[in-house]
Amino acid sequence: MSHSTTDKPLPLLSRKANGLAGRIRVPGDKSMSHRSLMFGAVATGETRITGLLEAEDVINTAKAMAALGANVLRDDHGVWHVMGVGVGGLTSPAQPLDFGNSGTGVRLAMGLMATTPLSARCIGDASLSRRPMGRVTRPLAQFGTRFETSEGDRLPLTIHGAADAKPVTYTLPVASAQVKSAVLLAGLNTPGTTTVIEPVPTRDHTERMLASFGARISVAAKDGVRHISIEGRHELKAQELAIPGDPSSAAFPMVAALITPGSEIVIENIMLNPTRTGLFVTLEEMGASITYENRRQAGGEDVADIRVRASRLKGVRVPKDRAPSMIDEYPVLAVAASFAEGTTRMEGLEELRVKESDRLAAVEAGLQANGVMTASGPDWLEVHGGGAPGGGTVVTHMDHRIAMSFLVMGMASRIHTGIDDSRFIATSFPGFTDLMNGMGGRIETK
Repeated sequence: MSHSTTDKPLPLLSRKANGLAGRIRVPGDKSMSHRSLMFGAVATGETRITGLLEAEDVINTAKAMAALGANVLRDDHGVWHVMGVGVGGLTSPAQPLDFGNSGTGVRLAMGLMATTPLSARCIGDASLSRRPMGRVTRPLAQFGTRFETSEGDRLPLTIHGAADAKPVTYTLPVASAQVKSAVLLAGLNTPGTTTVIEPVPTRDHTERMLASFGARISVAAKDGVRHISIEGRHELKAQELAIPGDPSSAAFPMVAALITPGSEIVIENIMLNPTRTGLFVTLEEMGASITYENRRQAGGEDVADIRVRASRLKGVRVPKDRAPSMIDEYPVLAVAASFAEGTTRMEGLEELRVKESDRLAAVEAGLQANGVMTASGPDWLEVHGGGAPGGGTVVTHMDHRIAMSFLVMGMASRIHTGIDDSRFIATSFPGFTDLMNGMGGRIETK
């Protein structure tokens, strides 16, 4: 699946804005969107989903679930209907499953397939094909699943699900919600109890949503460490799900409003799962004016409307233990830090080296290209604030979050900021440019 109607790069320029205003909605939460389709596919009955993120990554997950035997339809009102095949009911697809740019899509799907006797080839785009899959294939192999991977445990790979899976107890070597989820999903069709031990907490959408589908899942803390256990071979029941707005997507208009003088915006219907709000906590520590209105519950998650006003930010130290709750938000935090007073130091960033790009190197290069002073190590980044002069063109490395972060920078930099390619923004945030310009942004084709 190509990333746009054209295969040519689509450079953009972002110019200084005169204050942002408006009430906006960002797309549905990406983590919940992937999971709603997958869990619906192995539930019994029809799962109905409203607010699904209709971006390329999630559409690829929908296509994969259909190829594995579920009936997946979108109606004229934008509601998605998934007729599930039951736990253990997935079947071998006729064609390779193309996950495009999505690490979440492919890694969770591998877990879902791992303990069902099927064979499937998984492929992705150039960026996804560079990302490590060994962190998922190693624990899944303990269930009896076999893999044929490309060099370096990468895509394309073929998975052969275990016919007589054995339950596993697995301690996560790195803080990764994707690895945790893959193991728990493999446990769904494994007799007995599968347990994941999580030394550092990561986003818990899988546990919350599996519980809402009726899975026998329990979470216990032993000596401060989370033990998540799932009993296999119990049926999941179809659900009605309303997906709230994605906090990772809300991060971009939020930071844009904070750094652009004279701005005040409201971002409606944002999910406030505590494992995802590290950026909000950090920005508030920096002095950001952020207020939460109309707090409520949706789909087992806390939701609110967020009011953001332009603020004078100050540099802070962001502790290592906060990294899992904001791992996708460091690029846009680095942009915010470049407009803060003083130095911001971010620690515990080794995971950024294996994202869609080496995200840490890409962020630092983008900051330096726009006149911002930085220092870095294997797992840390320092950003010296005081404002971004701008004027540079950022190499995005096919990474949607790098692209959006530096378009945000251009709204407050002294000279415009450019990016070399914007096509990949559609993988997580379709309509991003129109939304930002509708509030008063000045993003244009280069």
